[in-house]
Amino acid sequence: MGRKKTKAKSEAPERGPLLLVLETATGVSSVALYERDQLLGHAEFHTQRLHAKLITVMVQQLLDNLSLRATELAGVVVSAGPGSYTGLRVGVSTAKGLCMAIDKPLLSLGSLETLACSVRDVARVLGARIVPMIDARRMEVYCRPFDAEARPLAETKAQVVEENTFDALLAEGPVLFVGDGAEKCRALLEPRGGIVLSDRLSSAAGVGERIWEKFQAGEFEDLVTFEPYYLKNFVATVSKKKIL
Repeated sequence: MGRKKTKAKSEAPERGPLLLVLETATGVSSVALYERDQLLGHAEFHTQRLHAKLITVMVQQLLDNLSLRATELAGVVVSAGPGSYTGLRVGVSTAKGLCMAIDKPLLSLGSLETLACSVRDVARVLGARIVPMIDARRMEVYCRPFDAEARPLAETKAQVVEENTFDALLAEGPVLFVGDGAEKCRALLEPRGGIVLSDRLSSAAGVGERIWEKFQAGEFEDLVTFEPYYLKNFVATVSKKKIL
């Protein structure tokens, strides 16, 4: 009687590079983890001025939920700005500290590019250009035009939005306006034919393709010299309350 053959246990497939993304440029605290360009998990809170209290806890909980350790990461990606001065400082300092602790590279992605990536699926269907907008107080926004593949068409700038500001762009075809700055300017944009997507805010969950491209190309930042892109100088306000 022949011996029964046993099948060798199949080895688990080797995991691809893991990339952690931190997005803190606006009122949204957002973290996401990717294997190459595939989203494994993400978490976000819509808050104001709570990035410092939330971001490290969110990162640890995300890793715990996926049964991973920080040392397994291949790199950390952080929002480079423009946006909230405090939010950007928190995100960059957290990302730098983590990269130094695990000896892995730092990558960055512009805040407006992150927003553009969040609506790329809609832009592709409509053949539309994308104008992400981040609120910069009053009727001013940080903005930059992108094509339907979320590739930049011009430089980032601080723009005061008036009735006819985007008429030339709108005359060339459909334009998607996205971000908290777009919502603020809805009354000016929609009558001119602009499409405002108010449900799409800054998130680390839609940038897989772009960060994987950057990682493969070795577009790493210098941990010592890298700073957020504020675009405008930070202006501190003095309280009018008397201090006794």
